[in-house]
Order: sequence, then structure tokens, then C-alpha cells
Amino acid sequence: MNVHEYQAKALLAEFGVPVPAGVLATTPAEAGAGARKLGTPVVVVKAQIHAGGRGKAGGVKLAKSPEEAEQAASDILGMTLHTPQTGPEGKLVRKVYVEAGSAIADELYLAILFDRAVERFALVASTEGGMEIEEVASTNPEKIHTVHVEPNVGLKDYQSRALGYELGLAPEQVTKFVAFVAGLFELFLAKDCSQVEINPLVVTESGELIALDGKINFDDSALYRHPEIAGLRDPEEEDARERAANEIDLAYVGLDGNIGCMVNGAGLAMATLDMIHYCGGSPANFLDAGGGADKQKVKEAFKLILRDENVQAILVNIFGGIVRCDLIAEGVTAAAQDLELSVPLVVRLQGTMAEEGRAILANSGLDITPAETLQEAGELAVAAAKGGKG
Repeated sequence: MNVHEYQAKALLAEFGVPVPAGVLATTPAEAGAGARKLGTPVVVVKAQIHAGGRGKAGGVKLAKSPEEAEQAASDILGMTLHTPQTGPEGKLVRKVYVEAGSAIADELYLAILFDRAVERFALVASTEGGMEIEEVASTNPEKIHTVHVEPNVGLKDYQSRALGYELGLAPEQVTKFVAFVAGLFELFLAKDCSQVEINPLVVTESGELIALDGKINFDDSALYRHPEIAGLRDPEEEDARERAANEIDLAYVGLDGNIGCMVNGAGLAMATLDMIHYCGGSPANFLDAGGGADKQKVKEAFKLILRDENVQAILVNIFGGIVRCDLIAEGVTAAAQDLELSVPLVVRLQGTMAEEGRAILANSGLDITPAETLQEAGELAVAAAKGGKG
């Protein structure tokens, strides 16, 4: 789960991480009033969307008076911002954050995440603040510094101190950096974050360290422990299909291909996506129906898949373990009939009650193409999506 910048900064401040003062606004008038309240010579008006790259897209503007802040908010509110992280459809700006300006002397990058490759937390820092870290990694990888933290030991001050010196901070700034990182790490653990990113972390002309921007991602699986975090969710920023899937306990992620997928089990779903790519096709989604799939859930899964107008074929790939293939087959045929399915449908059933399930499909009178192996299923789905024959 993601949150907006203004929400992230409230959490950062709660854990002692310095952030600029700011006011949320949903109208130009509120933005002007917010600038007056802050009382600084310069304010920054920032679009609040769940995506980076806002500045380059025109979603961040400087204002030297409340009137300018009001005009900037008027320009930004209602915009559809297009950044590398929004996708081609962009994101509509519904709110802005009016923030006190900072006298910036230097910009750094800092993030905390869990590095699964080494099973440790990772502090990632760079002197190239303000840039996308992927770009830095590509063009100047030597400017990225990483410190791994053993989970059973925890973060030690000497690790943060060494990182601060690698970033070129002065001794008095390193002391502040150690406290900054400690607060960030405490937040990361306390709120079950999957990533906390500060870009840029600025050094002001007076030598202070401030989180000028903040992005926090949370582990969805741990949200039950944090109702206060779950309450920060902004449904309008989420993919409508993914939101609908979440409401009916389906794991769904929209992709940009044309072959809709319904699979049970995350591992099998990933293997199915890989096979579609291997066979020359492109999946339209990741959809894990889980082990408790029944007729109604299958029907809802089909509805989700068909909400994507790019879908030219559907591949159902089920391995019956807990779930029975005959029940899945009943759900598939019912969904195909009720929804008057018009795109080609390829179904692979293996495991518990698979033969019975195949018989149900064969006797349904529907145009369903059966598949035995995963590769055959992938080839048939790709051919169907291209308008060919398996």
C-alpha cells in the first residue's frame, strides 16, 4: 500500500525525522490560505498523487506569495499528470500540498528496504539526490552506497556514521544524519514498511538535514496490525480493478498485455505469465484466485479480466490441490454463459477431480479450448489472442 507525500511526512515527523512545515489543500483558496499560515517568503505547491516525477510533469511549482500559491494550485488541481510511474493514462490531481520553502545547499538520496537477495535490511544512499535512483544506478553506479543491516542485530550508529561520511557530510552533519537514519529505521520497523524513500534528503544552507520528499510503501500482509495505516488508503489513487479485486479477496495486478489470466496460486500464476511471454504473447494481468476459489469467485474473476478492453483471449490455469477442478469447471462454464463471453477461452485443469472438470467443459456446449501442459496452454492462448488457431 502507498500513501501520499503529506501522509508520509506526518509519519516521518512522528518518528523525529525533520520535514518542512506544510498544509494540505483541495482548492486554490485553501492553498493561498495555507501559504499565509506558513508565512515563509517562498512556498512550494506540490501535486499529491501516488507517483514520482511530478516536478518534470508540471506538478510542482514555486510561489513567492499567497496569491502565487493560489494561482499555482489553480494550475495544478484538475491536471492529469503523466510521469514514468503513472502509465500512459496518467493520474488526476485532486489535492496539493503547500510546503514551506527550504534554502537548499545539497541534495542526497536515502532509502530503507529489505534486500531479499541477502535477507537483510538495506540502507541505500547516494549523493545524486533529486534524480531517479534507477537512472543513477545506470549512469553512475559508483555513486550508490549500500549498507546491510542484520535483522537480529539491528541498525548500529557506526553504520549510519560511516554512510554519512561516504556521502561527504561534515562531522556535525554526520551526527544529525545518524539521528535522521535512526528515526527512519524505527518507522520502517514499527509500521511494517516495505520501503521508505527520501528523495531528496536536503542539506540546508544552515547545515540542517530535512526530508524534502517522502515515499512510504507498506506491506499489505501486515496492515491488519496497523488500522491507522490502512485508514490512510486513498482508493481514488488505486487501479479500479485492483480495488475491486481486493474487496472480494482476489489478488489482481493489471498489466499491459492482451491475454487475461486466471490461476490459483501465486507461483503458478508467475509461471503462467512467464510461459505466455515464452510463447510470444503478453499477459494482461496477474490474477491469483487462491485455494478457496468457488463458482462465484470464478465469475467475479472473469468480470475483472473482462473490464480490460485490451483482452483478446483468456487463459485459465488451475492445479487442483485444495480446490477441486470440477468446481472450477462449473464456475468457468457458468461465468462464460452468464457473461456471454465473446473472447477465446483456453482452460488447463490438472490435479484433484481434473478428469471430471474436463468432462464438464467438454459437455458444456461452449467454445472452450482444453490444454494438457502449461506450454500447450500458453501456445493456444497466444494463438487465440492473435486470431489464429491452436
